[in-house]
Amino acid sequence: MSDGFFCSYHLCWSRPDAESLLGDLEAAGVRADHPVTRRITLISPGADPSGTQSWVSRDQLVLLAGLQRLDRVDFLLWLPGGEEIRAGISRGDDGTVELRFGLGAAAREAQERVVRAVREAIGRASLLCVGFVLDREGASAATDWAGFIVKGSVYFDCWPDTLALLPEVAAAQPQLSGVNSFQQSPWVVYGSDVARR
Repeated sequence: MSDGFFCSYHLCWSRPDAESLLGDLEAAGVRADHPVTRRITLISPGADPSGTQSWVSRDQLVLLAGLQRLDRVDFLLWLPGGEEIRAGISRGDDGTVELRFGLGAAAREAQERVVRAVREAIGRASLLCVGFVLDREGASAATDWAGFIVKGSVYFDCWPDTLALLPEVAAAQPQLSGVNSFQQSPWVVYGSDVARR
């Protein structure tokens, strides 16, 4: 089993979206700068799971996270108690952008704080967000969630905690037929994890 994660999928993404995301997360206490050193850590892809770390300014992170120069950026987010959350923003071959937040080894309370902050942040841009998946245990990590949420073209073997997708995609997916759900505009939400509004 893998670590838990929260992923959302977006049809458009730019520097203002990255600025808005980071601002909303910061307002919720999930910051890009370390609570003690105030350094912002970028993680380079590599064979080492932790990657090569380098420090950048907030403006540099916003530029990179806007995916104007790269198709992928990984960085660390921090909670006030020093808990580390690995985050990544990447553009797929079809142009869809995935925001991925690893829940890792953080305590359950810290994980819930991150989940709430991320969920609220992506909800503010819900016209661009076509869906999301939350799996606290990471049991469904091998699933092609972009293929399921964006295209409705794949199946999954293991249910996540929460799954949200556009109604037209949900209607075309036989695995969701007859499963309890509720509308939370603009998505249909499956799972008992997201409170009804």
